Amino acid sequence: MMHFLKEDYSRRDFIRNSSQYFSLLPFLPLPLMTRSEVDHSEEDLSIHVFSKHLQFLDFDDLALVTADLGFDGVELTVRKGGHVLPGSVMQNLPVAIDAIKKQGILANMIVTNITSLDGESASLIKTAADLGVAFYRLGYYRYPEDMTMPEAMEIFKVHMADLSKHNVEVGIQGCYQNHAGSVVGASIWEVSQLLANCNANGMGSQYDIRHAWVEGAASWHNGIRLIKERINTIVLKDFKWRKDNGTWQLVNTPLGEGMVDFRAYFKLLKHYNINVPVTIHFEYDLDGAEHGDRDLALASRKKVYKAMERDLRFAKELWKSV
Repeated sequence: MMHFLKEDYSRRDFIRNSSQYFSLLPFLPLPLMTRSEVDHSEEDLSIHVFSKHLQFLDFDDLALVTADLGFDGVELTVRKGGHVLPGSVMQNLPVAIDAIKKQGILANMIVTNITSLDGESASLIKTAADLGVAFYRLGYYRYPEDMTMPEAMEIFKVHMADLSKHNVEVGIQGCYQNHAGSVVGASIWEVSQLLANCNANGMGSQYDIRHAWVEGAASWHNGIRLIKERINTIVLKDFKWRKDNGTWQLVNTPLGEGMVDFRAYFKLLKHYNINVPVTIHFEYDLDGAEHGDRDLALASRKKVYKAMERDLRFAKELWKSV
């Protein structure tokens, strides 16, 4: 664990100006920046890091690394295997939120496995809202084998409407992420159906361009057009197809190195005046951090930080240029 990361900024400045700093360089995120050194304008993207990829850090170190790398905030995992476990929300979520806010960055997004309104989920949602969290991502629905897909969709829509109503009451918004594959929401039309009976102030879409591109490389823009008024958060990540032993495989890549046309995507977002909180996912090979591993060697941590800094710079610079 990088214990020096828990020091406050004045102590860190002292370390930088001492001979000890050079011995710490291999373990620090690169480049180091304070919040005052990050250039922002009203038209900038507000970009968060998905804490799944930093689960080898505790709350304090997570917050400090995120701020140093130049991210605007953290999308915190509050789910099984996450930074905050569902059973410890009352005790640990306030501690995590406080640690993030102390670094001058946002703690207004969390990721959950919630798919219906019950006592536990209602408590988690209200606790998050009371702490200033503005958005929570839901878990995924799956079509059961014992009913038709339209029948299942009607049940899912009821769950979504119930959650939406509760969200409005406590002052938070849910987000359902489109995800390639067999889960509900691989098609943006499914997401549109899920949101059909929801109050827009309580439920929206976390639009994921990587998954939209996998499912509709030639029609992804139609999906944005369909739900543009319901997009309340966005995920950035990239991929490509690769043939291994005669079989085509999906391979995740750093931003800009895959098939997603981010220039066209950003232009369309600006055309529709969509500028909502953004999270970058790092699902390409990062020595296990892409899967949320908690035990990472120091050299691997440095690799993770450099990858994050690189993707963050790509997104911010491209957004300004289009």
